[in-house]
Amino acid sequence: MDTTLQDPLVGQVLDGRYRIDARIAVGGMATVYRAVDTRLDRVLALKVMHPTLAADGSFVERFIREAKSVARLSHPNVVGVYDQGADGSYVYLAMEYVAGCTLRDVLRERGALQPRAALDILEPVLAALGAAHRAGFVHRDMKPENVLIGDDGRVKVADFGLVRSVDTVTSTTGAVLGTVSYLAPEQLEHGTTDPRVDVYACGIVLYEMLTGGKPHAGDSPAQVLYQALNTDVPPPSAAVPGLAYQLDELVASATARNPDLRPHDAVALLSQTRSARAGLSAEQLDAVPPQAIAGGRDNSGDRTSVIPRSLSVPRLLPVNEDDGVHRTNRLESSPVPPRRGPGAPRRGLLAIVAAVLLVLGVGTGIWYINSGQFTTVPTVLTQTQAKATQRIEDAGLEVKIRREFHDTIERGKVIATDPEPGRRIRNNDVVTLTISKGPETVKVPELQGVPLSEAKDRLRKAGLEPGLVTRAFSTEIPGGSVIGTDPGTGTERRSGSVVALTVSKGAPVEVPEVTGTSAEEARAELEAVGLKVKIAQQQVNSEFDKGQVAQQSPAAGKQVGEGDTITLTISKGPEMIEVPDVVGDSVDDAKQQLEAAGFKVDEDRGLLGFFGDEVKSQSVDAGEKAPKGSTITIEIG
Repeated sequence: MDTTLQDPLVGQVLDGRYRIDARIAVGGMATVYRAVDTRLDRVLALKVMHPTLAADGSFVERFIREAKSVARLSHPNVVGVYDQGADGSYVYLAMEYVAGCTLRDVLRERGALQPRAALDILEPVLAALGAAHRAGFVHRDMKPENVLIGDDGRVKVADFGLVRSVDTVTSTTGAVLGTVSYLAPEQLEHGTTDPRVDVYACGIVLYEMLTGGKPHAGDSPAQVLYQALNTDVPPPSAAVPGLAYQLDELVASATARNPDLRPHDAVALLSQTRSARAGLSAEQLDAVPPQAIAGGRDNSGDRTSVIPRSLSVPRLLPVNEDDGVHRTNRLESSPVPPRRGPGAPRRGLLAIVAAVLLVLGVGTGIWYINSGQFTTVPTVLTQTQAKATQRIEDAGLEVKIRREFHDTIERGKVIATDPEPGRRIRNNDVVTLTISKGPETVKVPELQGVPLSEAKDRLRKAGLEPGLVTRAFSTEIPGGSVIGTDPGTGTERRSGSVVALTVSKGAPVEVPEVTGTSAEEARAELEAVGLKVKIAQQQVNSEFDKGQVAQQSPAAGKQVGEGDTITLTISKGPEMIEVPDVVGDSVDDAKQQLEAAGFKVDEDRGLLGFFGDEVKSQSVDAGEKAPKGSTITIEIG
């Protein structure tokens, strides 16, 4: 069944613009669709972030920010970014659609490539990365899946810098391990990145194109990671005999474990690549690697190479002057002696047998000296201790055990071997297996009553990290000190785990009403209930007299912790406003005019005022000033 038929987005129009026609690929971060921009009537690729990731606001924010940055990167070998937006829970990126396949598809179908084809792909990739590096971008996830080869032969690099924490090395939070084969040692060990990590990845991609396989292999990502950190990338010619040494040097330069020994960016590696190509002949460039031929190469000659050829090569005997023909003898270095009597045939047979035994003995001795007394350390990484011990002993080696903590490898499984896997050592030598004790666990220390800053220090010394801090009232724990932790005291947690802290706000105190009192009176009243006082620098006009408290924060009646600070704002006195003349106006007009000026209005109708609707007098004469918000009484007659 076509799985695209089950995709709810296929056939939909996203954001009122992009009609989704088919699903192209699904990744750990997003799904890629072929779509049509209905406004511009063009085919494009629509990358839609998985809704589960779109729920992370910081994740989406970085996705959008980096998408906008990459959109400014214009290069013929970079997949263009056209638009970015969101439709409900769907966050998308509209990109150039490249009809063709990925480099991974090519390697899967053809195996190893001819050096010319490998360099023809590598050079535009480095040109694209070089433009990015000079613009301040680091790709961080170069791999064959991100190299697109169009039907017209153009090579383009995709996924520049987009949400780069996805598809990287594993951690205790469960990140993905999918591209560990292409990550530089400093990425794996320290998480540091600069243009040289892209250079390293391109070296791995070149090795894979030349040989048809990755340089580091293993049964699990942990084994690959161990090899990447501890062993150099082998020369491609070790897997494909006959490859030019210039290609070996190019791979070695790009994949040096020490980043300082690599080209500083893709532009520098591109220069080295072109120099290496210039030194290759047409025959070297067009050499077909055995890995690209069905059936592989014939290794039958290797099985007999342990017998010294000097002992079995035919040697010319002297010329027999009777017939003028050279004779050969594979076992002896002198002519066959003439027959002597009836016992000669038996003696000759014994001599031949002796010679054969001599050859076999010498050959066996040389084999033992060169190879027989050696074996290689089996690959046992991440295997159980029992299984690893059995494999080591079966290889004729002794086992020594040491143990240490490890964050990712399960308890009882092999972290490392000394010597490392694949190392050639003598029979009966000792191999030390480092067995995981699992993640190092520590107990949460007792922190109740400890001041917050000291509590954080104690957590770090115990191997834990302080986490979210929440505050709560407490009548027993003084303000600023720890009430409790989550997880609780004595709980065992993995080293480096986060511990949440609840910190006391002190005993709850209800803020008293102090507005309208002098600053000195307000301070005394607040300090009497255990609160601190801060006077705001800026004063305000208010209904209160100058020097009295106009405002307080928090307001009266609020609950705060003992020792909290109350901010007081002092009054500059009321704002004085000129009173308008409303005598002779109707009641409604007078009230409207006075209220618009900032006054309150009181009506005095007397005995006869209930039958009139005209203002006869006002309590404050027109033209005089009165405090804003004060009441003006109007007499109605």
